[in-house]
Amino acid sequence: MEKSEENKKEKEAKLLNTAFNLFTTNGIKNTSIQDIVDNAGVAKGTFYLYFKDKYDIRDKLIEKTSKNLFVQALNTLENSNINSFEEQVIFIINYVIDELSNNEVLLQFISKDLSFGIFNHTIKKLSSPEDDNENLIDFFNKKAIEHNRKYDNPEIVLFTIIELVGSTCFNSILHKIPVPITEYKPFLYDVIRKIL
Repeated sequence: MEKSEENKKEKEAKLLNTAFNLFTTNGIKNTSIQDIVDNAGVAKGTFYLYFKDKYDIRDKLIEKTSKNLFVQALNTLENSNINSFEEQVIFIINYVIDELSNNEVLLQFISKDLSFGIFNHTIKKLSSPEDDNENLIDFFNKKAIEHNRKYDNPEIVLFTIIELVGSTCFNSILHKIPVPITEYKPFLYDVIRKIL
């Protein structure tokens, strides 16, 4: 990689990391672009080379963070001995729920947008050529075929599951509504098994 390209990636990463820290500490409303660039140590014009506004950087952070959660879950699944399609999907969902339960700041930041990193088409712009991790959609499609599952639209099935998990777990983890997450998980997993 050329030095100038390396510098660009470094500045973008610095802006993303700084924005994430400020957003999760001060909130998005209380964080300005000037706060981000001052803390990142870059010029304001540099910010606009990468992002339209603070909501654009927030969206990219949500996409990247949620994608990374699922990549970590898939990597962890590789080391398990789980063969059943339903149980593999449950394993991934359980991994993500546990990560969010252990990091409520991250959960509040992602809010109910867990599917952003999986289904938002702009996520492809965040993927680098060296990022050879299998994505969740590819995994789901491949495993569905291997287990002779025929869905009219596998992506919609997966989207429905992720949206269900994101919206219900947000309330169950943070507000214990309708019950705490440990009580909610068995019900949620039963619903997911029925969807599959």
